Amino acid sequence: MAFFPASLENLIDKFASLPGVGRKSAQRLAFHVLALSDEEALSFASAITDAKRSVHRCRICQNLTEGETCAICQSDRRDKSTICVVSEPRDVLSIERGHEYNGTYHVLHGVLSPMRHIGPDDIRIKELLQRVAADDVEEVIMATNPDTEGEATAMYVSRLLKPFNIRVTRLAYGIPVGSNLEFADDATLNRAIEGRTEM
Repeated sequence: MAFFPASLENLIDKFASLPGVGRKSAQRLAFHVLALSDEEALSFASAITDAKRSVHRCRICQNLTEGETCAICQSDRRDKSTICVVSEPRDVLSIERGHEYNGTYHVLHGVLSPMRHIGPDDIRIKELLQRVAADDVEEVIMATNPDTEGEATAMYVSRLLKPFNIRVTRLAYGIPVGSNLEFADDATLNRAIEGRTEM
């Protein structure tokens, strides 16, 4: 027996389909939307449709943009000889927050995952190879997640980049700043020792 009207159940289902949103959170969001004024609800719906209609991939780096190219690719202040390869657009934001990296990016929009039937043709590897072949790229930094799929993707892409005779590097892994060694797992400790740097 349905507790709520069909349209409300449908709204809850839509929120619950979002990543990281459970059934209870979806219900809270749905009830919040119902409590909005008509004007606020229309504005909310309009923001979704506008973003869906306006936002697309940058023709150079595949990051999200409203123009033909994104602000990072357009900038004369960015080092075009370095490309940082990330899995998703949100990873660009994570790296940019550090204010240390000044190169460009390439967004794959996924990682290789045989279990989910995601192969090389399903992510933006071909576009990366075209960029490296056409531009004066000196280094490609593989910044995919340090999990099985991220590692497999980094290894696969680095093998494809070998013929270009450029430097291919991987983000260092190790102990998070402010944490204690006793809480680090064996794999993290091993990575930290392997990736140690001179002081």
